[in-house]
Amino acid sequence: MDNSNMRSWGIAILRVIVGIVFLMHGSQKLFTFGFHGVAGMFGHMGIPLPAVAAVVVTLVEFLGGLALIAGLATRVAAALLAIDMAGAILFVHAKNGFFSPMGYEFPLTLLASCVCLMLAGGGACSVEGIFRRKA
Repeated sequence: MDNSNMRSWGIAILRVIVGIVFLMHGSQKLFTFGFHGVAGMFGHMGIPLPAVAAVVVTLVEFLGGLALIAGLATRVAAALLAIDMAGAILFVHAKNGFFSPMGYEFPLTLLASCVCLMLAGGGACSVEGIFRRKA
């Protein structure tokens, strides 16, 4: 296996795992809390336009997670998820310092992962890669 092939599989592993993390968080927001519950939580946290933010964040995390897992529109999904994490850091986690559980260490890791995926693309075994090969 050559270096570029190994790199492509490394990106694919990152893409799928980060996608699972976002899908799970988006699923929790969508199916457990609901838009109304997320909006209430966001309002309590002081996030501007909490009802709008709740819908946007929930759908970006849920659909973005699905897109990353599949490797479909990876760069777009990763960019939107990176913005989501930047907002989470700025509005929620920064005031709590670096360390988890309330600090910005985990959202920062996800932000960096999304920036890497935005720059590198989907890697091996992605839907977009399959379409590229057939064209």
